[in-house]
Amino acid sequence: MLHFSPEEFEGRKARLIARMAEDKLDALMLFAQESMYWLTGYDTFGFCFFQCLVVKSDGEMRLLTRSADLRQARNTSTIETVVVWRDRSGADPLIELRDMLDDMDLLGAKIGVEWATHGLTAANGKALEERLGSFASLRDASYLVSTLRSVKSPAEITHVREAARLADDAYEVARPLIKSGADEGEILAAMQSEILRQGGDYPANPFVIGSGPDALLCRYKSGRTRLKEDDQLTLEWAGVKAQYHAALIRTFILGSPSDRHLELHAAAVEALEAMEKVMRPGNTFGDVFDAYAGVMESHELVRHRLSACGYSLGARYAPTWMDTPMFYAGNPAEILPNMTLFGHVIIMDSDTGTAMTLGRTYLTTSGAPEPFSKLPLDLDLLG
Repeated sequence: MLHFSPEEFEGRKARLIARMAEDKLDALMLFAQESMYWLTGYDTFGFCFFQCLVVKSDGEMRLLTRSADLRQARNTSTIETVVVWRDRSGADPLIELRDMLDDMDLLGAKIGVEWATHGLTAANGKALEERLGSFASLRDASYLVSTLRSVKSPAEITHVREAARLADDAYEVARPLIKSGADEGEILAAMQSEILRQGGDYPANPFVIGSGPDALLCRYKSGRTRLKEDDQLTLEWAGVKAQYHAALIRTFILGSPSDRHLELHAAAVEALEAMEKVMRPGNTFGDVFDAYAGVMESHELVRHRLSACGYSLGARYAPTWMDTPMFYAGNPAEILPNMTLFGHVIIMDSDTGTAMTLGRTYLTTSGAPEPFSKLPLDLDLLG
């Protein structure tokens, strides 16, 4: 099943080949699963094993993968040539990759490599250098495709809009469940079930849930608790459609909010609105972070904030839905129209044990960014 038209994929390949020409690359070895998906539609979690999609400057593509993914490639991608390396004692897929490159007439060529990806382990990366270092001139092309992916086509934006709708719907089914005595597992089950029920996908990383002291955590962990009469609950989740993510984060308050909760929520809204004012072309990802950091400093929250306030979102695979570029200090990456960006404010006051989070996914335009979510930024107060 392909989620995009042949014309869409041809357009992406043309953009990639043009960029390869600018970088004077004869070929590109793709190891990031999201790069393969973007370019061809190839959809699998088989990247946990060795595989590589080779793209030549003339547009020829060949995939080297295991037998388990042969039909996966046939059914989900535009790839016509699939070379299988077979599991057996002493198997060395790097030798088979070298033979495939030789057959593609790439001996002595300038080949870009996606080094910075979960799809290429350190061990395989070292072996790649050993086997191919004298075969070709290897260049770091880790962010070539991700830079192209960061600007979305109209077809991609359609999937993100649907993902955002699913995220909002997940919120709507979860909110009535957030009450004293509720099991965190039931809340998670309802949210994920709603997304899957409507044809969405599993997220690239687990939803984050934590109450009480664990509301100050911003990563998933194992173990569930029940909500108390006066409690705080942090949820970070994403709607996912055709592997495209639209994330949301917020902290819910059960019972009466403390003065600190109210203070932190006001600061979070102010910071998010400040980020929105500079989340537009002509500014950088670093500028967005500076806007966020300035508000945090004005509220004397520097010790309680994070060192990043969001990132690009798109089609991503485990272990994370976070993509590049990110909002952090000094990042020179430019804000461009048609990016889908998750801006968040995460405040964790360990001194008082108070959590406050707020964030949503945006579409950048020629002017002000458009929030995908329809949910208000009000503090969620629940009985």
